[in-house]
Amino acid sequence: MFIFLSKHESRSSIPTLTCHFTGNFSADNSHGGNPRQIAISYPSLQKGYLKAITAARQKVPEYEVIIEATHHGPTSLNKPVLFVELGSSEKQWTDENAAAVICDTLLDMLDNGFECCDKVGIALGGTHYPIKFNKLLLESRFGLGAVASKHNLEAIDEEMLNQMIEKSVEKVTHAILDNKGLGGQKDRIMNILEKTPLELFKV
Repeated sequence: MFIFLSKHESRSSIPTLTCHFTGNFSADNSHGGNPRQIAISYPSLQKGYLKAITAARQKVPEYEVIIEATHHGPTSLNKPVLFVELGSSEKQWTDENAAAVICDTLLDMLDNGFECCDKVGIALGGTHYPIKFNKLLLESRFGLGAVASKHNLEAIDEEMLNQMIEKSVEKVTHAILDNKGLGGQKDRIMNILEKTPLELFKV
């Protein structure tokens, strides 16, 4: 697998520790990677890191911990890709304590191993910082592969949905839906999902 340690930038400048898989659902690849291509995901890896960094949060209590929806590159590597990020402004990028907590947590998790998910889903809907999906990872046996926020749902067709299902090292069995976060794309997305063998799970 490839794990990238990166800075995270947002206008809010809220101190945040994030992680996410990479990919471009639409033709826009202005932040790297190929258009309409998502990278390989490793759901248990992301879940393991999220649980570990959440448990370590008392060492950096001023930081929020959350996953992000799938975005940017690289998209074409032949192994799973996970971004682990420190943000959201230059003040946090130079926070050596927070950086050390990230590195120590990640290395400890890799040394000690992490549990395999009982169930694996792809996620559709919600915001770029999907609180409902984050809670699901922390409080259930679910792991998540690609996560498409409501802003990317217009780009989801059968081909893209198949990429989301197939580009996971663990078998995807569920489609996890933010039922109130599908917007005007809800009926279209539901029609596409009916053509797949995935079990639907709504949050």
